[in-house]
Amino acid sequence: MEHCLFCRIAAGTLPTELIYQDEQVIGFRDLHPQAPVHCLFIPRQHITTLNDLTPETDVIMRHLFRGARQIAVQEGIAEDGYRTVINCNVSGGQSVYHLHLHLLGGRSLHWPPG
Repeated sequence: MEHCLFCRIAAGTLPTELIYQDEQVIGFRDLHPQAPVHCLFIPRQHITTLNDLTPETDVIMRHLFRGARQIAVQEGIAEDGYRTVINCNVSGGQSVYHLHLHLLGGRSLHWPPG
């Protein structure tokens, strides 16, 4: 997936400052933050959308959420609270077609979101 922005980040061919990594997932700060803490967690493996998960890729979801939790603790937002979001397809707000989880926090997050 040479044209996928997040595949290039995962492969290390597009540099970014990693804040989290394990064997399945990497995390980095969003370039256009919507909150004081706004990080993205992506699988190293290309998965286009949430709809493309299979029983074989279910383990990736555990890694995405573990990474988000760890960074929420590190960033000092776990106690007050934070939001995790996965957008799916156009109407769901997905703009990069590589599965990714947003971690947002550091301010009061209102509901409904938008």
